[in-house]
Amino acid sequence: MSYIKFDKAQVVNLEYSLGREMIRTNRAGSYSSTTLVGCNTRKYHGLLICPVDELGGERFVLFSSLDVTVVNKDKSFNTGIRKYKGDYFSPKGHKYVEDYDIDNIPSRIYRVGGVILKQERLLVHYEEQLLMRFSILEASETMKLQFRPFLAFRNIHQLTHANMAANTKVHFIENGIKSKMYEGFPSLNIQFSTNIEFIHNPDWYLGVEYPEEQKRGYDYSEDLFTPGFFELKAKKGDIIVLSASTKEEKTSGLKQKFTKDLSGKIPRDSFINCLRNAAQQFVEKRGGKTLIIAGYPWFGAWGRDTFISLPGLALARHRLILYREVLDTQINKMKDGLFPNMGLGNALAFNSVDAPLWFFWAVQQYIEHGGTDGWERYGEAAISILNAFKNGTAFNIHMRENGLIYADAPGKALTWMDAVVNGIPVTPRRGYDVEINALWYNAICFSLEMAANENDKKFIKGYEKLPDLIKKSFLDIFWDEKIGYLADYVNDDEGKNLFIRPNMVIAVSLAYSMLDKDQMKKVLDVADRDLVTVRGLRTLSPRNKLYQGVCEGNQEERDNAYHQGTVWPWLYGPFCEGWLKVYGQQGVQKVKKLIYGLEAVMSEHGISTISEIYDGDPPHSPKGAISQAWSVGEVLRIINLLETKFANQ
Repeated sequence: MSYIKFDKAQVVNLEYSLGREMIRTNRAGSYSSTTLVGCNTRKYHGLLICPVDELGGERFVLFSSLDVTVVNKDKSFNTGIRKYKGDYFSPKGHKYVEDYDIDNIPSRIYRVGGVILKQERLLVHYEEQLLMRFSILEASETMKLQFRPFLAFRNIHQLTHANMAANTKVHFIENGIKSKMYEGFPSLNIQFSTNIEFIHNPDWYLGVEYPEEQKRGYDYSEDLFTPGFFELKAKKGDIIVLSASTKEEKTSGLKQKFTKDLSGKIPRDSFINCLRNAAQQFVEKRGGKTLIIAGYPWFGAWGRDTFISLPGLALARHRLILYREVLDTQINKMKDGLFPNMGLGNALAFNSVDAPLWFFWAVQQYIEHGGTDGWERYGEAAISILNAFKNGTAFNIHMRENGLIYADAPGKALTWMDAVVNGIPVTPRRGYDVEINALWYNAICFSLEMAANENDKKFIKGYEKLPDLIKKSFLDIFWDEKIGYLADYVNDDEGKNLFIRPNMVIAVSLAYSMLDKDQMKKVLDVADRDLVTVRGLRTLSPRNKLYQGVCEGNQEERDNAYHQGTVWPWLYGPFCEGWLKVYGQQGVQKVKKLIYGLEAVMSEHGISTISEIYDGDPPHSPKGAISQAWSVGEVLRIINLLETKFANQ
């Protein structure tokens, strides 16, 4: 019995199956994603979605979907499914699904009359190529199989419509066709492992709808192009492999290629293996760069998310070389002591005050896990960041006379709570931020330790007096003895903001903390009381009048709730580490209950991975991206911490 398996009753129930999605990625930056039944419910869904360097490096949906029709005894059974206006689905191939399994790769079994057809798909590891394998498990006689591809050739954030500019011609290649709908795109080569007939019958299917986009307040209807369909005769025991690639293939090797790539997959036969499988899917290696994609299906490579997620994604899986490659890639992007928060190519945004400080934490983790060249390799970059923050850099990020970091840029949200609505940050957090200054203190203390090991007297002389000054100023400004926790931020205009948020927990979890054990315990107890849920930590206490317990609606409505109560799984990382730091072995059972409680989400939303966010109110429904790097990374890191330092519990 597979670890994650869906039976016929679940799959044919569209209310159930359309809310569960699969994502498969490869190291080339491509991905494939759809729902359990293959009905695309997002504009981000598709069978082959690739980055196109000629078009700015963004991802484009080339191959949207595929209808597979079994023609048996003069009857046609189309296993495809699309949604149209008025909750109308056509064809209704989901009713033929007998079984859905994802132990290694997504696999559906269809029963149509006397025919049992197994369909599997995977992405080739380092190529922009999708392979689909069709196995005829049962058939009383020879039948026909028809394959109709639906093409989009558009950006993942946009939709397409029938138009005269589209090139509807195809070119015949070995066992298939080549299509390029618009200039600037690569060709899509659709080929089969056996001889097959192609019937050229170009057409647009109008008004395909994506209900998840409709819920999110976006345009949700598009037209898909089909150049025609392929047809072949098949019988019991036949295996046919379809390749969709930006390069033309030698079709004689497709079956072997499928088998070879399948053999390297991590089986999703346990909670930990699901997480390990999910972890590797955030890694992208292109153009000599190694990136961590923040989340699927719509995020790119974000600096902050990279540093926070990397220890769990790489070190917890014993991937030191991968860790170095990612850090090296980030170092090459650094500018004026800042790392890019988001963006591609020359359109990088450096509006993140915390990413450079999380970099120190990432280097600490690297050294702790055996990286013997940590300071030698990254010390120069680390010192340049400290100097930039100390002397002042972009977005009015600077150290004040009290040793603390102050950041205030009108209209900008510089911390991880970065939602902006109509040009106004939802959680502005201007001035001194609690986690920024906790990270700042940790970075300086760590750097002084490394400098002492290297006998770097110049650096020590410039920074050795700062830790005591920072600690005194931090406790004076942030700590409130009466209420027993830290202010979230403090600025010249508003004074202390005492909203109960999870940012103060980071000050507990770091290797160098300015808090004593009693203060740590008080912070954790407040967070445990108001913020901890079975899916992560809330971003605001439910007792706050600004709390929003459900994150839904259009973009403005969702952004207003994003950090005002919405639950984030990644925050389990600092909370659980802090809890173990304070309570030691006595805290292990609570941490295990929280972390392993997430096993329940393996069959929800993003199958075998962890979502970006969850509602603050029970039942804490999954929202946002279906697979998020720091959600997976921080859970893996804490599991690794439990296994290496608390193995006896």
